[in-house]
Amino acid sequence: MRNLRNAIFYIGVTGGFTALMFWIVSKGKSLEIGREIVAHSSKDTLLNQFIVSILNNLEHPLALLLLQIIVIIIVARLFGWIFRKIGQPTVIGEIIAGIALGPSLFGMYYHDLQVGLFPDASMGNLQILSQIGLILFMFVIGMELDLKVLKNKANDAVVISHASIVIPFTLGIGLSYYIYDQFAPVGVEFLSFSLFMGIAMSITAFPVLARIVQERGIHKTKLGTIVITCAAADDITAWCILAAVIAIVKAGTFASSLYIIMLAVAYVLAMLFLVKPFLKKIGDLYSSSESLSKPVVAIFLVTLISSAYLTEIIGIHALFGAFMTGAIMPDITKFRNVFIEKVEDIAIILFLPLFFVFTGIRTEIGLINDSYLWEVTGLIILVAVVGKFFGSALAAKFVGQNWKDSLTIGALMNTRGLMELVVLNIGYELGVLSPKIFTMMVIMALVTTFMTGPAIDIINFVFKTKDVIIPRDILHNQFKILISFGNNEKGKSLLRLANSFVKKQQDKSNITALHLSLSDEMHAYNLEEYEKEIFHPLLNESELLHQEISTIFKATVDIETDIADIATKGDYDLILVGLGKSIFEGSLLGKILGFTTRIINPDRLLDKFTGKEGLFVNSPFDDRTRLIISKCKRPLGILVDKDLQTVNHVFVPIFNLEDLFLVDYAQKLIYNNNSMITIIDINEEIKKDFELAKAITELKNNYSANVALLDEKEMKAGFLAQQDLMMLSLESWKNLVDSQSIWLTNVPSTLIIKP
Repeated sequence: MRNLRNAIFYIGVTGGFTALMFWIVSKGKSLEIGREIVAHSSKDTLLNQFIVSILNNLEHPLALLLLQIIVIIIVARLFGWIFRKIGQPTVIGEIIAGIALGPSLFGMYYHDLQVGLFPDASMGNLQILSQIGLILFMFVIGMELDLKVLKNKANDAVVISHASIVIPFTLGIGLSYYIYDQFAPVGVEFLSFSLFMGIAMSITAFPVLARIVQERGIHKTKLGTIVITCAAADDITAWCILAAVIAIVKAGTFASSLYIIMLAVAYVLAMLFLVKPFLKKIGDLYSSSESLSKPVVAIFLVTLISSAYLTEIIGIHALFGAFMTGAIMPDITKFRNVFIEKVEDIAIILFLPLFFVFTGIRTEIGLINDSYLWEVTGLIILVAVVGKFFGSALAAKFVGQNWKDSLTIGALMNTRGLMELVVLNIGYELGVLSPKIFTMMVIMALVTTFMTGPAIDIINFVFKTKDVIIPRDILHNQFKILISFGNNEKGKSLLRLANSFVKKQQDKSNITALHLSLSDEMHAYNLEEYEKEIFHPLLNESELLHQEISTIFKATVDIETDIADIATKGDYDLILVGLGKSIFEGSLLGKILGFTTRIINPDRLLDKFTGKEGLFVNSPFDDRTRLIISKCKRPLGILVDKDLQTVNHVFVPIFNLEDLFLVDYAQKLIYNNNSMITIIDINEEIKKDFELAKAITELKNNYSANVALLDEKEMKAGFLAQQDLMMLSLESWKNLVDSQSIWLTNVPSTLIIKP
């Protein structure tokens, strides 16, 4: 009755008001009398009108901007992924993506299309959005700087850092003396040109350097601490110098710039002694993500924008204000992390690629069109490398570092990345840098950043040593297990499993927990805090299990290769990794092995004799698991975790002689964990093979109370529900799925082992 009443009301309201609208429109036609009405030509068909409308919509500034953003993000992520795969920072790929979308590549071969996608009239919108992205990015950079590190560890680092600024700055000014006549824009004073050349030579990209240090696993070493501190001091000093340089350039002379510099000093003092304490009080009250409400976030964002606005008005650029705001944010790791998470993704993924493309459109490689210009470009690169690389290395050697560490510091300080592009764009916008010199300097930034990784590899090769992150307390006569985990719950399941293999032999065993994170997701500021947070649940679990564990934490660009490398270097006897999905969530076999799998519906029994069909799913390859399997040369166990709590009841299906190695693992579970092992003889394979039968008979004789041997036909209803774990070989898993056994409908957690 109620539904009928609602239907009558709905029809009455919609029908009645529709009729009323039609009547009003009809009556409104009379209002057109005496007016000039522009009507569509009767020759235009509806299709033509539709096409014209679509074309007009495509030319609308907003539609064009959205299309530009889509293309830029896709191309930037693609190039970033490619360069990450070859061991280079993602930012290098994104910078090259920007250049590729500009006139240097895309415009060279598809000029009309490039001009149509990025017309001059649309560059203003791109520039504004890219500047907003840079403001947010510099805010994050400021937050990533740990000023406590500068206070506590700044002795040697400040000497190295300032030497790495003064030496290249001087060389840059010297270089400008020789190229000013030919390459400085008309009307630009030598002072302005030389100062910008000097500061451009002096920049170090703190974010890129920090990620390389993390990827190399040296962030906890003395070398890592020194180079991070050097880069932080370098960043702060360079941005202060840049602010002064901008003031001098805008004022024209040093004397004229004193008013701007005094205002800048007053601004910095106000930020340090007025704004910082105010923000700290708010941070103390709202230090968690739960209590960080929108009004509180608004206070900090308004502070950021106001600071950027003030520095822009003063004349030292909005980016300095954003950087300064980040640096004075409350010194609470969780608080900074919340803001970094809120700001970084949108800044890096959405806005920064716009800046790269905007820079790429300004970078015309075609301007460097003869050998002389390439010689000048080579000279610029040489001066940059000599000043920054060797300047930093010599300073490091002077304060007492060995040659290997000194050269490594030089190689790392020589990386310039995005920070260099920011400086160059400021110089270009101020009219200090001409298009040719701008292009040469962009090439220098790319080369010096690209060479960092290979330079460190060469240094390690020459000195014949490598930083090994394998714990030193692992002895060669121990049974060593490496567990590699992504999230805490899977890590705890892997630890319980590993503990079951060595529980009674802890004096002759070692368990190492490994966590690898993509370097793009890491921040130098919260690295130690993040590591503690990651391992805290596992360390608690290890205490409950009375199991000592070692830990390895590393940022990387290639998780699969690093797992294999660490396993090989540490000579581990078993590597355990988690798949992280239930056997019924997608095609497990497809995810592990890459071919079509029959997924069993747990609500019905599948029997090869009944003729009932399962659901065929053509699942894609799981690249990570496949690569780990292919690259790992040590015994590998893949745990399909269904909330594994205990390993008291384990069953082992045996398919052929190649499964013989499983007996050793079963014996370890019996001895160390008193596990009850049920061996399932699939198709009476054990009876057919003497070696297999002998090994299992010995196991039964030695542990008669713990071992049961069954044929597949002897399995009783409810047997699988009583099991904690199924353990089998990788090849047997293939056979198991192919056999479509009835007990596949309810398998527990599964350990798939590749010997």
